[in-house]
Amino acid sequence: MSDSSLSRRTFLGGALGASASLAGMGCAGASGPAAPEDSGRRPNIVMILADDMGYSDLGCYGGEIPTPHLDRLGYGGLRFTNHHTNNMCVPTRAALMTGIHSDVSCFKGPGQTVLHPRAATVPQALRDAGYGTYMVGKWHLAGAIGDLETYPCQKGFDRYYGMLFGTAHYFQPLALVRQNQEVPEEMAAPDYYFTNAITDNAVAYIEEASAQDKPFFLYVAYTAAHWPLHAFPEDIEPHKGRYAAGWDALREQRHVRQKELGVINPDWPLSPRHAAVPAWEDEPHPEWQQRRMEVYAAQVSVMDRGVGRILDELERQGRLDNTLICFQIDNGGCHVEYTPDRTGDFLPPATKDGRPIRRGNLPDIMPGPADTFQSYGHGWANASNTPFRLFKQYDHEGGVMTPLIAHWPGVIEPGSITDQLGHVTDLAPTFLDVAGVEPPSTVDGRPALPMDGRSLAPVLRGGRREPPSALYWQWNHGRAVRQGKWKLVSADKGPWELYDMESDGTELHDLATDMPEKAAELEALWKAWKDRSQAPPSVG
Repeated sequence: MSDSSLSRRTFLGGALGASASLAGMGCAGASGPAAPEDSGRRPNIVMILADDMGYSDLGCYGGEIPTPHLDRLGYGGLRFTNHHTNNMCVPTRAALMTGIHSDVSCFKGPGQTVLHPRAATVPQALRDAGYGTYMVGKWHLAGAIGDLETYPCQKGFDRYYGMLFGTAHYFQPLALVRQNQEVPEEMAAPDYYFTNAITDNAVAYIEEASAQDKPFFLYVAYTAAHWPLHAFPEDIEPHKGRYAAGWDALREQRHVRQKELGVINPDWPLSPRHAAVPAWEDEPHPEWQQRRMEVYAAQVSVMDRGVGRILDELERQGRLDNTLICFQIDNGGCHVEYTPDRTGDFLPPATKDGRPIRRGNLPDIMPGPADTFQSYGHGWANASNTPFRLFKQYDHEGGVMTPLIAHWPGVIEPGSITDQLGHVTDLAPTFLDVAGVEPPSTVDGRPALPMDGRSLAPVLRGGRREPPSALYWQWNHGRAVRQGKWKLVSADKGPWELYDMESDGTELHDLATDMPEKAAELEALWKAWKDRSQAPPSVG
């Protein structure tokens, strides 16, 4: 598609940004140190991010979905059991790229939420230090179609293939971009599936990077298992019948397995079934409900198969032993029930072969095919988030507690588990630390915003680090602050709830009434942080 045709389009009401002269440009600069002389020994870094999955979905975190390749990373590396993200896609991705809390790093640009212009990104810093930088998959930090200054290739990536915005049809995604150009022709093949295309391009970028005499940073941002529920029949088939016992039995089974694996405190009870979820025996559409979870599991399995291909390519190129691989999910499982009247630019009116899209969680429509658009809803999201309460969009643990896996041969002790407290803002400083790169002091000649996170490198090497002084959240339905073992949290601007997270990690015993002084202390801490973040540093 030409630059002039790009300039005629906007997305979700966003205004056009940069001129077409940016097409094909390299990335906007962030100043940093020159590449060290020992670049041949610096580790490659692969960051894999999944979308809208629960803490218990992976096999190595208690799930029954076959994830052998992610389990290989988990059992062969380090699993975190006290790691947190933000409660939705955008704030987590902004924090991951910058190491800065989302209330500052997320900047309300024209149209959409984008990165603050003074927030230096990981790829900017690593590229300036001699790394090759590559991204595939979901960006979700772009302003509008044609707003090129907010695209990945202007935020530090040498190469990009993926989807600019938040969600899309798996067989025909909107805003499919290579570098700075839309490439709708690339999804024309009948067997096109976005998860597989992400993997194909990740493998190609590893091959390209390996031909160069320098380390690389690869960010693989899958959209699996975000709705819609789409998968090929042959990928759904292995999961048929797996969920016939329903979500109540699944939660119990996962909880037992989690305790056996050591990924939760065995003293924490399973949270009650969510109020919006009926007992499985009372579910009026069990076959349809099973199918929803079967397709969800297929989406996860296809992603895991892609991870296996990435590992195979790293091995083929002789790069695996000198590569830090991290896997994380952007937030907890998503409870959203997709309604028949919901529309959006992400929803095409028809399939590539002209069939109208049947949208909405309607029990007479089995999900999976390209002409459907559904989600897996409250019941299965509640199971995904075992043993925790609530979902994506909330700051209770069901929304912000996710797996973090780190794998680094020769550095990380295989089979390690840590309960040290961490947050997604810690990943950016970790990547720079292990690469021997200082955070940039400027971005495009302006002072760079300071990172909030701190490196996890001591934890990766088997040690301890000083825990965060406090963690903060504020997005959508949630708000929270955590200091030490104490967490103050609220849903939908309701009353504050106080929990001792060491003894009550599933947040079942609210202590706000019993300990009003502690609740007031944490509320004051949160308000002070909110006041600071509501007046972020100016752009200039």
